[in-house]
Amino acid sequence: MLSLTKPSVDSRFHLDLEWWEAQGRNLRIELLSHLCRECMDGFASYLNSEMVDWVDPEIGEVRRVDGLWHSLQSCCCQKGSFLSADTSLATAIFRLFVANGNQPLSAVEIWQRLARRDPGTILRLLVKGRPYYGVRPVGSAN
Repeated sequence: MLSLTKPSVDSRFHLDLEWWEAQGRNLRIELLSHLCRECMDGFASYLNSEMVDWVDPEIGEVRRVDGLWHSLQSCCCQKGSFLSADTSLATAIFRLFVANGNQPLSAVEIWQRLARRDPGTILRLLVKGRPYYGVRPVGSAN
């Protein structure tokens, strides 16, 4: 269901995967550009990232996941440089969604995790102009 209310600092956002397709952009190419040097060596291109088996450490469930996304989450996201203070706010927000498996977050939650700017500034970045990296309110239309 689409929300017709104006987003607030408590509204939930996520990476809208359909936005990437509608814009004619390839999310996998973008993900590739965020790999650390060690992981980059394992991926000649975004095409060289088949599905891999991943075991959820909490419940032991085995799931097939994208190898590229998995490398980002299991290695690159763990490095301090992934969300460093030198990273632009828009890029840091994109990387935060990658790191948390694209679970919806509000501007307040983003601020709490990044400790940068304030929720109001983060909200303005997310709703003004074009959607950076396809970060959009949950339930919004393309």
